[in-house]
Parts: sequence; C-alpha cells; structure tokens
Amino acid sequence: MTLLDDQFAGKTAPSVPPRKAQGGAPAFFSAWEMQAYYGESYIVQGVNFDVREGEILALLGRNGAGKTSTLRTIARMDDPMLTHGEIWLDHKPLHEMKSYQAAQLGVGLVPEDRRIIPGLTVQENLELSQIAEPKGWSIERIYEHFPRLAERRAQEAVTMSGGEQQMLAVARILARDIKLLLLDEPYEGLAPVIVQEIERILEGVKELGITTIIVEQNAIAALHLADRAVILDMGEVVFDGTAQDVLDNAELRQEYLAI
Repeated sequence: MTLLDDQFAGKTAPSVPPRKAQGGAPAFFSAWEMQAYYGESYIVQGVNFDVREGEILALLGRNGAGKTSTLRTIARMDDPMLTHGEIWLDHKPLHEMKSYQAAQLGVGLVPEDRRIIPGLTVQENLELSQIAEPKGWSIERIYEHFPRLAERRAQEAVTMSGGEQQMLAVARILARDIKLLLLDEPYEGLAPVIVQEIERILEGVKELGITTIIVEQNAIAALHLADRAVILDMGEVVFDGTAQDVLDNAELRQEYLAI
C-alpha cells in the first residue's frame, strides 16, 4: 500500500518532500493524485502536475472540465472537499492546511467574481488586505504599477468598471507576501481593450518571477502568457506540456478546447 493509499484509508502517514519536476528542476508546487468532491459529485479526479518557481502554468479545458474546482482545492477552500492526494508548495504540505493557513503560507487566489468589498474605497480595500502579516508590496508601489487605481483611490471600489475591479483584485493579492498566484478567469466579461491592459499587468507579474496558475476560457491569450499548460477534461489531466506545444497542435486544441 502506498502513502496515498494510506491517506485515502484515513491512516496517518509521514509527510514526504516533493519530487523533481519535469526536466529535473525542483518542483516549487506539486499536486499528486488530487481528488476532490462537491457533496457526492466527484469533480477533481486524480490530478497530477508540477510548477517550477517563477513559472506560469495555464490550466485549460472546456466549461465544466474542473479548472475552477482545481484552483479552489489548491487554495484549500471548503468546497470542493479534498478527499485524497497531496498538495505541496515550497516543501510545505498544503493538503494538511485550512484556507487561512494556505493564505498565510503565500497562496493568493483571485476568484472569478473578484470579491471586492462593498462600502470600501480602493484605498481601504488595499489597506484591509494588509491588516495581518506577512505583507507584500506597499500601497504606494501598487499605485506605481496600477496608476488607474491611484486615480481612483478614494472611489468606492464596487462602482469601478469590471476591468478596474480586476486590477484591484490582483493588486490586493500582491499586497500580500505571496508565493503562488491563482487567477480564475481574469479576462472574463472584459472588453478587448481592457483585456489588453490586464495582459500587460500579468506580463509585469511574470517579469517579477511570481509563480502563477491561470485558469482562462480565452485559452489563446493564456497560452501566450504561460510557459506551460495543463489541460483538464472531466476532472482529469489529458495533457501536460509546454504552452507552445498546445499553440502548435490544432488537433489537440480542437479536441479539448474547441479552438
């Protein structure tokens, strides 16, 4: 019986360090045989993949493939419930943590609905994100990189445009000392000109070397940003390789991404 079998049977097993990622480089993030459920529904089905430090991974698939569920499982949200497998970040076992502990370790999730706090200004939303240690970027540094937010610092945040709220959602995460950035549909519902602006921001995040997993229905945009890609189908990994491999393989894109 393997270590994973022991855990699935409810037995206590000692933690083990992460394996080597593809290519021999150490895995900064690893998911091993990750399984998760919403109630009785089996959503994430034995997912395995690694991410190297500073790498951007595009997590792709059709609607209902399990992409958002995988992100939520990594962030250790209550739904879906992780029932089997291991999740490692920087040699720390995320699978043994609650969501607040994962956040303290440096997991930053930007959900699709952005979760901007109503009744608070842009400035207050940023200040609230730094109410506890560890802190990341200073608010002034954030304003340097997000000048549109600086212009609206005194505005109630939920009255901003969708693109501006997306900028704020990313900025709030950068205000924390993060190790892993999880982005769920950052381009959803945005006009093309705003998508281009968000892309420039994410290019800046990439240049900073922040390890990132991005879920995005606009697969081509995500692939141009990413180093590697994992494709899910019905909650299972069906492809793990470079982003360029997906861009170059029309048959693969048509079968699993319909593009």
